[in-house]
Formats: sequence, structure tokens, C-alpha cells
Amino acid sequence: MASTMLSLASVSPSASLSTHETPKGKVKLGSSFLSLNKGRNNLFAKTESFGRISMVAAVNVSKFEGVTMAPPDPILGVSEAFKASTNQSKLNLGVGAYRTEELQPYVLDVVKKAENLMIERGENKEYLPIEGLAAFNKVTAELLFGADNPVIKQQKVATVQGLSGTGSLRLAAALIERYFPGAKVLISSPTWGNHKNIFNDSRVPWSEYRYYDPKTVGLDFEGMISDIKAAPEGSFVLLHGCAHNPTGIDPTPDQWEKIADVIQEKNHIPFFDVAYQGFASGSLDTDAASVRLFAARGLELLVAQSYSKNLGLYAERIGAINVVCTSSDTATRVKSQLKRIARPMYSNPPVHGARIVANVVGDPTLFGEWKAEMEMMAGRIKNVRQKLYDNLTAKDKSGKDWSFILKQIGMFSFTGLNKAQTENMTNKWHVYMTKDGRISLAGLSLAKCEYLSDAIIDSYHNVS
Repeated sequence: MASTMLSLASVSPSASLSTHETPKGKVKLGSSFLSLNKGRNNLFAKTESFGRISMVAAVNVSKFEGVTMAPPDPILGVSEAFKASTNQSKLNLGVGAYRTEELQPYVLDVVKKAENLMIERGENKEYLPIEGLAAFNKVTAELLFGADNPVIKQQKVATVQGLSGTGSLRLAAALIERYFPGAKVLISSPTWGNHKNIFNDSRVPWSEYRYYDPKTVGLDFEGMISDIKAAPEGSFVLLHGCAHNPTGIDPTPDQWEKIADVIQEKNHIPFFDVAYQGFASGSLDTDAASVRLFAARGLELLVAQSYSKNLGLYAERIGAINVVCTSSDTATRVKSQLKRIARPMYSNPPVHGARIVANVVGDPTLFGEWKAEMEMMAGRIKNVRQKLYDNLTAKDKSGKDWSFILKQIGMFSFTGLNKAQTENMTNKWHVYMTKDGRISLAGLSLAKCEYLSDAIIDSYHNVS
């Protein structure tokens, strides 16, 4: 009698299998009959060899078998490693989110007041229009360019509420791909890690221009100008409006003028990413000066905005894409196409954060309170930056010049440490940071500056 062998992953190891005479094409397991019908998704594969029939259960292969594991996000990975550490001295200097001196998340008082106003008014949760909350779009464009700016007065700005800075950049990238086919975007080297992802997923080609000079831990201005000049005419040049991420290195006002000269000469299109207006220097106007310089020259430009940092609305995903055009008619058409792109992407933006921004920026009293809170947050970062520099200078007896730290601005600082040195920072000192040597000063308190200075000095001098 021919023997039959069965293997089934879904059957308990202790289950007994028996075979009996069954209807043609079926096999009995216990009291159940299973089909042996042919087909690519058969539960059993049947083979014959010298009169023996061997039935072996096939693996139920997923239709997504070809999907590979994505690499971990380098910044989120820092936070996960930090959480896993049990060391009492540990520091998380990876994620760019504001923290208090006690290293706790901070909700602005003015945000709480704006939310209370919304509750008092009993505002509903109906869908917003595709372009977003009208009051939000109005105040956000005025905040960026200035309410009296001719581009605002002449209605030359197409403003569409986006899903914070990332979503706003993504809308702009889709617009470029659709209406400027083949146009290249120039991005700084280095830049915010998500910029490349956004343009890759939008199928927009990009290349880098020199920005950071590791020898001086400063701006490679000549390299930057040379690369922008060499780019094909009509390229988009992505610029950080203020508080460059990740280096903290910004051009001077005179350098911004020269950058504008080259972009104008080459007929390029400036594309600003403004994530830190008011949060970098403490002044909304100072931090918008670069954008306003280009607008004053009559250039068409794109500006992506975010309220994650300056209003602490990280999870609300509130931002906007602004396109400055040569006429109000052009702006109207551009806005219609941005809406068309947004419709199949996410349809409508969120209302809660948009109302917070509209309430704060649109109310003179709340606006004044917001500016005071921004000055406080920016001031804390400046104090920590100064204290870190003071400790490095006092403790490092080698004569190394650490003044580059004071020349940087905003939440981030490039320390000049290489990958091996940053690994020493983590493995020995339990300071969690990205491998490029960037630290977030928001995750540092005045009390921890001395400890961080010891870690930096040790890593810089004792690890090659």
C-alpha cells in the first residue's frame, strides 16, 4: 500500500493525521476533507516517486514578498537608542524639538489661549476648502512677506495650506514635476535629510551645491556661488531662509545679496524652506529678511512654511506653500493647480492648528504674547550655545578655536566631529546625536553644558 506523508504549518504539532479512502481529489485530515485542486495557491504540492505519493504543505507566500525592509530613519533611530539607555547622564541631542531647561516638551501659553477661544466659540469640525482656512492663509502670507509688501497688496502670492513644512514642500515638488519637466532642484550639501526623499518621491531630479566647509566649520560661500552659477539655467535653488538645518550656518546679509545676484543672472527660481521664522533670532522680521530680499527684486519664488517650531505645533502639521508670481492672474492659476495636486493627495488640510495660527497671528494681543514667547525660546537656545562655548574654551587647553559655535544660529549646531568621534560620544558618554556631528541645542540644558563639553573635548582629541 502506498504511503502518504503530510505536513501542515497550521496544524498543531500534537495533532494526529490519518488517511482514508476519500472522494477523488481530496485528502482527509481528522474529520475534514481538504481539496487537492491544481492551481498556484494550492495548499498542498503533490509529487510522485517510485509509486510513493508525497504531499507537502506549501508555504502561503505573501503577495508582498518582494517588499524589502526599509532602512531606519537616522534621526528617529537616535531617539530609540536614547530611550533604551538606562544611564543617568544620557542626553538626546538628535531630535529637533524645543525643550525647556528641564528638558521637557513645551506648549506655548499663547497656544493654550487660542485653543480656549476655539472652545468658547464652539467652532465645528467641518472640512476646510482644499486650499485651507482663508484666515490662516491671509495671516501666514503677511507674516512671511510683511502685510504692506507689494506682492501682498497686489495679490501676487498663491498661498495654500499644507501639511506642515514637509507637506508644503511635497506640493511644490509635485508642481515642479508637472509644469517644469526635467528642471533640476539644487540643494545644499548637507541639507535636511527629508529634502532628498521629497524630490525623489516626486520624481524631480536634484543635485547638490557646496555649502559646508569642514575645515572652518563654516560656510563654503565661494563653492556655493560657483555651483549655483554652473547649474543649468532655470534651475530651482533650494535655500534655507534662516537657521540652516543641519549646520546652523547662515549667509550674511551681504552674502544673501550676492546669492540673489547669481540666481537672477542665471534665471534660476529661488525655493525657500522657512521652518524657523522667529525661532532663530527671536525676530519674525529678521528671520524673513532673506525671503523679502528676493521678493523685493521682483523675482518669482516658492516658499514652504512650517509652524512646528515657532508655535510648537509639531503634531498639528500646520504649514503653507507660497508661490510669488508676476501677476495676480498668474497667482490665481498657480493656486488652482496646487489645489488640483492636493485633492488626490489628501483632499483637505487640518483645521485645528490652522485656527490656532489664525487666532494668534490675527489678534494683536495674542500676537504680542507670541513674540515674547518666541524671544524666550530663542533666548534659551542662545544662552545654551554661549554656555557650551564658554565651557569648551575654559576646559580645552589645546588652544583650539571653538568660536564657530557662536557664529551658528538656531536650534542646531555642527560640532565638527566625525563619525568615529560621534560614536565615542554615544558609546562612552551616552550623548545621542546624528553621525554627521550635528547636535540639537534644544535638548541641552545649562546644567548639562559642562558634561557635554567634556564629552566633545574627549571625542575630538582622543578619537581620530
